Amino acid sequence: MHPLLAILLGFVQGLTEFLPISSSGHLALLEHYLKVEGGGLSFDILLHVGSLLALLLYFRADWLSMLRAVFRPTPYNRLDRRLFFCLIAASIPGGLAGVLLKHMAETVFRQPRRIALLLGGVGVLLVLAEKLARHRRPLTNLHLGDALLIGFSQALAIMPGVSRSGITMTTALFLGFTRETAARFSFLLATPIIAGAGLYDLLKWFKHPPEHLSFYVGVMGFLAAFLSSYLAIRFLLRFLRRHTFIPFAVYRLLLALVILLATLFTR
Repeated sequence: MHPLLAILLGFVQGLTEFLPISSSGHLALLEHYLKVEGGGLSFDILLHVGSLLALLLYFRADWLSMLRAVFRPTPYNRLDRRLFFCLIAASIPGGLAGVLLKHMAETVFRQPRRIALLLGGVGVLLVLAEKLARHRRPLTNLHLGDALLIGFSQALAIMPGVSRSGITMTTALFLGFTRETAARFSFLLATPIIAGAGLYDLLKWFKHPPEHLSFYVGVMGFLAAFLSSYLAIRFLLRFLRRHTFIPFAVYRLLLALVILLATLFTR
């Protein structure tokens, strides 16, 4: 793999993983229309690690507070403790979907027309969530039932075009949470799911001899994924303090329309 291709894939993976526009959908479209191939299992693991490190770096204070609350519980840190267990519970549906449906997601669901329909469908839901929901609940008002609903919606992100961040943020908005809270919980929830996906790939890597991957190419992909992930997280949390999710919904709808038109003219 050429280093520039590694940077491109890492950048797209990191940026679209955390913006509500579908990373798997964009990568599948790159593969289909530009004939871009992934770097194999070893490369995928490095991209996962890059995104995971960006999450842990940005939310290090949150995770330290939650872990402290779990191992040293006091009446003053019960909200952090509740948040931790809500995140664990919400991760289970997505983890099961990833294990049971991963092969189907990599084959059946990767057709451009299906990706377009899912991009547009979630885009419409995001618009409805913006227009109909109240956007008042803070993160401290999150309960186990909310977390499980968001977790079950995350399981749908196994299909390229849905977007893990997009569907979890949309669900959180429908539940009445503020935009920034929806994004924050989605990002915190991404930590165990990305760690789980990386571990799953790593176990497969140990079972089968890995393909050759240049150290330089791997580092380029890792750094691109790390930097773009961190910048995407930072940008979205700041953007949502004064703006809505509508620009991302419009982007999804326009991209879906372009893909559908392309499928009509390339038959």
